Amino acid sequence: DTGGTPAVGRALKAAVERTTRLPVCYVIHTHAHPDHVLGGSAFVGPGTRFVGHTRMSAALSAREPYLRNALQRDFGIELPAGGIAYPSLRVAERTTLDLGGRLLQLDPWPTAHTDHDLSVLDLRTRTLFLGDLLFAGHLPVVDGSLRGWTKVLAALRDFDVALVVPGHGTPSAVWPGALDAEAAYLQSLLGETRAALRSRWTIQQAVEQVGQDALVGWQLTDRFHKRNVTAAFAELEWED
Repeated sequence: DTGGTPAVGRALKAAVERTTRLPVCYVIHTHAHPDHVLGGSAFVGPGTRFVGHTRMSAALSAREPYLRNALQRDFGIELPAGGIAYPSLRVAERTTLDLGGRLLQLDPWPTAHTDHDLSVLDLRTRTLFLGDLLFAGHLPVVDGSLRGWTKVLAALRDFDVALVVPGHGTPSAVWPGALDAEAAYLQSLLGETRAALRSRWTIQQAVEQVGQDALVGWQLTDRFHKRNVTAAFAELEWED
């Protein structure tokens, strides 16, 4: 992921260039949220391929007006035409990139945090980059499917991992324990929202009461928890 502004992307590219003289062959974006992709323009050039989930281009296209407006509003930055890098390599099934002595395993997931999450596993070092499939400290944000996200977290526990890098928060060598706090929050949100629906609560009642005990230890709860409950209520309202 290249960060949330072109300047962040340029700083990342400069850090890469200080570390190695080898070219950047691939830029992998884990999903299309602005804080992960808007530095991509710094890497556009001959020989560099942008990689994303097979559904990422559609997500970027739908969000592009918002992404441009957010950059202008928050940072006074106007992106030029072509300033948002779309993937040219679209991953629809498990794919391996061979960098020469280092294999990267790319896994596109069913709808979870978003409908186009992609994880990257460095098979040599067993380092797993999860993007926003994993939040550490920062409250998880549901922008896809709550039920799908819990299933993806269960599947990830089978991966052989030495170090996991979340989309937000500190990398961890505790595996699969690094998933536990997020999984507990999402399961609480799932169970309590279902209970609220069985009790015929209104959405406003649910937003005010669901998941309050699960917020201990998380940051940015005031900003994101009510939004999560609203998303969960809408997803589960017509559940069989």
